[in-house]
Amino acid sequence: MSKRDYYEVLGVAKTASADEIKKSYRKIAMQHHPDRNPGDKAAEEKFKEAAEAYDVLSNPDKKAQYDRFGHAGMGGAAGGGYGGGPGGMRMEDIFQNFGDIFGDDMFGSFFGGGGRQGGGGGRRQGTRGANLRVKLKMDFGEIANGANKKIKVKKYVPCQPCDGSGAKDKSSVQTCGTCGGSGQVRRVTNTFLGQMQTVTTCPTCNGEGTQITAKCTHCKGEGRVFGEDTLNLDIPAGVVDGMQLSMGGAGNAGERGGPAGDLLIVIEEEKHPHLKRQDLDVIYQLHVSFPDVVLGTQVEVPTIDGKAKIKIPAGTQSGKIFRLKGKGFPAFQSYEKGDELVEVNVWSPQHLSNDEKALLEKLKNSTNFQPGPDAKDHKDEKSFFDKIKDAFGG
Repeated sequence: MSKRDYYEVLGVAKTASADEIKKSYRKIAMQHHPDRNPGDKAAEEKFKEAAEAYDVLSNPDKKAQYDRFGHAGMGGAAGGGYGGGPGGMRMEDIFQNFGDIFGDDMFGSFFGGGGRQGGGGGRRQGTRGANLRVKLKMDFGEIANGANKKIKVKKYVPCQPCDGSGAKDKSSVQTCGTCGGSGQVRRVTNTFLGQMQTVTTCPTCNGEGTQITAKCTHCKGEGRVFGEDTLNLDIPAGVVDGMQLSMGGAGNAGERGGPAGDLLIVIEEEKHPHLKRQDLDVIYQLHVSFPDVVLGTQVEVPTIDGKAKIKIPAGTQSGKIFRLKGKGFPAFQSYEKGDELVEVNVWSPQHLSNDEKALLEKLKNSTNFQPGPDAKDHKDEKSFFDKIKDAFGG
């Protein structure tokens, strides 16, 4: 499969400025970032493709070579040697080299933290730690008002004895003899277009620029150990079931001082014993006795934050919906707020005494207890949501 033109990938013209190229790449990266598209392989490939194009077009030398020779001028490498070939750019290389242009706010990091770490290429720290995903249960009140949750997570943490370096002591860390500490090696190859120079990650030190001669006995040279950490999470109001938030730098520690991964928090909405959620609204099924709907009454109903009293006028029909304005859920990062919808259901007793039956027999033939002209409106069963539309003029 032929590679797409890099300008086409980023949606810019050949005359585009460096700022325009960067802005376009940032927009595409935001759209296809794995944190926003978990499990979506197509989005991941587009994310890698955009990073490969940006790697070339943001570098004046590579851009000039690409403008003159196209993909052939890249020597077959994926934008400078991140694995080579189509889709050869690795995720860790992308975050390491381009993470600084994203900004923590791009990928839904609501908790501060280190976020993506990386520099402008060349020497780098150890391997980035993997992301960690946890599920967080929240009840209706916590979702509506926001909550501070303290959780314990089992994950890789920096090794204390070696301070995450993986070395037995400072004298055990030496400059890499292959790359001279730069983390990169340059190779010159002869092609039909002439000599081509490529820069790749040093295979000896994996781009770290240093080598360990004596490993830490506690972590076996990895710079991290498996342990446990306690985190305080300030969850904003208005989250929904299945929403994923991220806490930058709170995932697994990286190897040998590498940046930590992110903690991904998946919201799990707990069921309420009496209320049901419908988008921003909450629904409550109120059961009222026949005498109460005939004579009218005042009742107490549960809400997200406690209880509220509502008046049931005399003659209220079964299926009537009352609205408690602002008693629903807030929209996420918005001032919008839902309502509580209370549907009246007339409760019919299943077991009657002889005296109760006699009273009802006297009443059933009374003119006031016969269905009136409006009864035809209740002949056909309507759905609950149709009743809502009728109630509020929808």
